[in-house]
Amino acid sequence: MPAADRALAPDVATLYSDHHGWLLGWLRKRLGNAFDAADLTQDTYVRLLGRSGAEIQAIREPRALLMTIAQGLAANLYRKRCVEQAYLDALALIPEAVAQSPEHRAIVLQTLVEVDRLLALLPLPVRQAFLLSQIDGMRQADIAAELGLSVPTVRRHIARAVVQVCFLDDDGA
Repeated sequence: MPAADRALAPDVATLYSDHHGWLLGWLRKRLGNAFDAADLTQDTYVRLLGRSGAEIQAIREPRALLMTIAQGLAANLYRKRCVEQAYLDALALIPEAVAQSPEHRAIVLQTLVEVDRLLALLPLPVRQAFLLSQIDGMRQADIAAELGLSVPTVRRHIARAVVQVCFLDDDGA
């Protein structure tokens, strides 16, 4: 990159100073909550800090990139809150005498959020086949009929989901 272009290319500090107020306002309007907007704005810039200098230098439409990152973070926040609420609703039905410790509940909730995140990464047919198998206890032939797939395809989908959800770490390795 020529020196003149390099001088015009953004760095994270420049992106922050140029677009922080705009992103915060955009998120506040979208979320209707100043606290969540502030958190997600900061998380957006933290994500940028994890990128290489070359990636930052290559940004041509900073607001589009910031908006894309922030939308993903907002979707993750809402997904997490839905899982948390479902778990809390289920806990409310358990008699207090058999209730779990707060530490155990926190571990279970963290695990549920992570499983939900991993399931969301799967293509829809793979996720459906896996959930029908594991949650509903359906046989592969019944899943194939339900989803309009062949039994070997259902087997491949379930195997793929098991590998991705149960055996891979955050890096996919």
